[in-house]
Amino acid sequence: MQRFSANLRHLFVSRPLPCQLPACLLLAAMLSAGMAEAGGGPENVAVIVNPTSSESLAVANSFVAARGIPAINVFMVPWPGSKDATTIDRFRNEILAPILRGIESRRLTPQIDYIVYSADFPWRIDYRDALPPEIAKQDTFPSGSLTGMTMLYAAVQGNGPGWLDPESNKYYRPLGRDGLPVETVGFRGWYGWGNDSRLLEAGGTNYLLSVMLGVTTGRGNTVTEVDAYLRRAATADGTRPPGTIYLMTNQDVRTTTRSAAFPATVQALEQLGIKAEIASGTLPEQKRDVAGLMTGTPNFNWAASGSTILPGAICENLTSFGGIFTPTVGQTPLSDFLRAGAAGSSGTIIEPYSIQAKFPHASIHIHYGRGASLAEAFYQSISAPYQLLVVGDPLCQPWAVIPQVSVTLAGGGGPLEPGAALSGTITLEPRATLPDDGTTDRFELFVDGVRADACGPGGTLSLETEPLADGHHELRVVAISASPVETQGRAVIPVVFANHDRRLALTVSPRRVPLSGSVEVSLEGDGVDSVLVFSTGRILGRLTEPGGKLQIPAVMLGRGTVTIHATGRGGRTQAESANAVPVTVMVGN
Repeated sequence: MQRFSANLRHLFVSRPLPCQLPACLLLAAMLSAGMAEAGGGPENVAVIVNPTSSESLAVANSFVAARGIPAINVFMVPWPGSKDATTIDRFRNEILAPILRGIESRRLTPQIDYIVYSADFPWRIDYRDALPPEIAKQDTFPSGSLTGMTMLYAAVQGNGPGWLDPESNKYYRPLGRDGLPVETVGFRGWYGWGNDSRLLEAGGTNYLLSVMLGVTTGRGNTVTEVDAYLRRAATADGTRPPGTIYLMTNQDVRTTTRSAAFPATVQALEQLGIKAEIASGTLPEQKRDVAGLMTGTPNFNWAASGSTILPGAICENLTSFGGIFTPTVGQTPLSDFLRAGAAGSSGTIIEPYSIQAKFPHASIHIHYGRGASLAEAFYQSISAPYQLLVVGDPLCQPWAVIPQVSVTLAGGGGPLEPGAALSGTITLEPRATLPDDGTTDRFELFVDGVRADACGPGGTLSLETEPLADGHHELRVVAISASPVETQGRAVIPVVFANHDRRLALTVSPRRVPLSGSVEVSLEGDGVDSVLVFSTGRILGRLTEPGGKLQIPAVMLGRGTVTIHATGRGGRTQAESANAVPVTVMVGN
């Protein structure tokens, strides 16, 4: 870790710091209805998968299953290049642009707040060729991280290197006179942020929160480890872990860069009812209750500490190369925290100098403790995220107060039950309960992952089912709390639309299959001609008529839990289609 060098001072003058999916999913085009107002849930996440990589498929399968990500939110973006680094031109043209086009083509732009990468995408973006000559001569380490450069996508798409601004992230929450963040706010991709970090009614800069689910090359984690920490993190939501957040101090610049904020942070956390402790050293020793950790050291040995990380914990370390996964680097990588059970961690992908703006401020734990998601907590505490790689479960929110949602059919129809047959125009009455007299700001209805309607408390949600396919659909009713962090709760209800006497049935055998094997897909139906079979983000095969069979290699599905879908068409419109009930299979060795 080097201190801030004068040859980059002109870039940091304002802060003198001390150191293609199936046609059936075009339902989106019919249901996209204006501006989505909810974020922080599975409907708001775009999961990016490299279909050329078995590891990428497996990691994505784990996250999709653990978090209930809708199939329409999964995007296959082939990446045959290096899994370590690429140029900014290739990043813009082969990764970022296809992602943004894909989101737009599915009419999901209004509801996507997160771009989440599975494994086997390059974690470092080299941008020297994008720098003006006068800056290129002075920028010794011209590299950014995959997540940081994606979060700053507007700057990356711009004409100049705006990502270098030490205050490039206006979603960062400024600190008050007491050194604490004045507010914690929920994030939406369509929000615009002004130069004073205020949320604007119109204009401003847009961002998309970005996290990698895991790195499985070099010094990263195995697919099994990634699966374990993602599933563990998903169990932590709303649990208020009864542990302690440890803020470590020593004389290394890696800790002195941030330690001035520790006393106020501990006080703020205790006011939230969260235990926090300032401790000397590099790691907490023999502690069985690590609910969060901030430290600074070139190397550490977590196993030797004898401590235990609780589900949902953010554990991170300020050091130069924590986000570098090539084996020749000597400093301990962020993957060690994830291996030990942390929900998320971060590290820089090149020498960053000891600049606070490039690392999470201690306020990350305050934002997390106020109920923000892991991704929201990270990006509200980093004003210059372009070199920081964030890895883990972006949706984890251990201290969130989650609404409990119920849905009834209007007019005395009773609770909306799974498998209910619906026809014509349906009207739903959503309700939500929160502890401590909490209230709901609004409800949103999603059909197969696409936002279709919204209402306020006491209102109703309406949906015309007749223009849509017969057969299986998934309704999600999401409640958004009236708190500043806009915490979500949801009811997910599979139903059947029955308007046009069309039917499609899907059978998959076997339901457990080795990666070297294959599954047989059988389809039968009435009123449909051609059938499309797909899983999350990928077309698996087509049949020109029902009654046929497909053999699908398990390697196309990837390891883990995978849901197979089918839709049949009897004409050109959605109303002339039918969806089968999806079938879930387990793929493994």
